[in-house]
Amino acid sequence: MARRSAPEVNAGSMADIAFLLLIFFLVTTTIETDSGISRKLPPPQEDNIEPPVLKQKNIFVVEVNKNNDLLVEEAPMELGDLREAAMKFLDNGGGTGEDKCDYCQGDRDPSSSDNPTKAVISLRNNRETTY
Repeated sequence: MARRSAPEVNAGSMADIAFLLLIFFLVTTTIETDSGISRKLPPPQEDNIEPPVLKQKNIFVVEVNKNNDLLVEEAPMELGDLREAAMKFLDNGGGTGEDKCDYCQGDRDPSSSDNPTKAVISLRNNRETTY
């Protein structure tokens, strides 16, 4: 009796299919890259332009330390109260003369901001602050 051998599989076409699948996945796969925080930088300025003079009372300083503690105007504050404090600072309207705010409804505290257009909120954070 003669033994029958099993038919052989042509492996050449399998290799072609494997390479075609490899090329397909390489071409269609997208790799996500983190772009970070998008910010629009101001245009470059000439060296001879002097920055505007800011009064210290028109600067609202917010600091975050490495423990994520919030200091607003050198006083501890909860994050939930920051929005109200910033609005109160911006809407103060404590200016007189040219700096006067006609539409401000704040307390008009002379030690706080003169006008919302003159007010600056400065945010400083530690390098180890969580994102």
